[in-house]
Amino acid sequence: MNNRLALAIVFGAIAGPAFPADTYIIDPAHAPAHFDIARVGFSAQRGSFKKTHGKVTLDLANKTGSVDFTVQTNSVDMGSTAWTSHLSDEGLFNVKKFPTMHFKSDKLIFEGEKVVAAEGQFTMLGVTKPLTVKVAGFQCGVSPLDKRKLCSGNISANLKRSDFGLTKYIPVVSDEVVITVPVDAYKS
Repeated sequence: MNNRLALAIVFGAIAGPAFPADTYIIDPAHAPAHFDIARVGFSAQRGSFKKTHGKVTLDLANKTGSVDFTVQTNSVDMGSTAWTSHLSDEGLFNVKKFPTMHFKSDKLIFEGEKVVAAEGQFTMLGVTKPLTVKVAGFQCGVSPLDKRKLCSGNISANLKRSDFGLTKYIPVVSDEVVITVPVDAYKS
């Protein structure tokens, strides 16, 4: 047997088969980004960003993957035209200057076969900081509606808005923000 062929067989056996990661496109119709923030020390107020897009790559066999998720800031909705307009202004989300928020991760955390978190970088108002998001209810399967392969989960994160320069109204409006995003991502 040729020495090169023998080396290729040995290294191939050690490395195992090379399977590319699967790419999943996040369904924007089922991935609004919600946020909750305490106001005047009493109730938590909820808003959402209705326009999002992104993709996830998953290599479940090797327990690796990535996330690239973008939020269109001009899609903020507080359920009130005046309040929505106010949050869009300079000094708050400043949607004209900063039309997107972005989360990018190349490190998925697994427990067994399930993704339970992603560590990455979150950019808001031009400031990028590390952010870990939790993933609950992660599962992959076939949609009973359209028979396409999908993976889904409920994403959540806590952050301090002041870390990104959004300091207006602190402490009357809390610095702590809870973000949740339900995600259905279809295999492309």
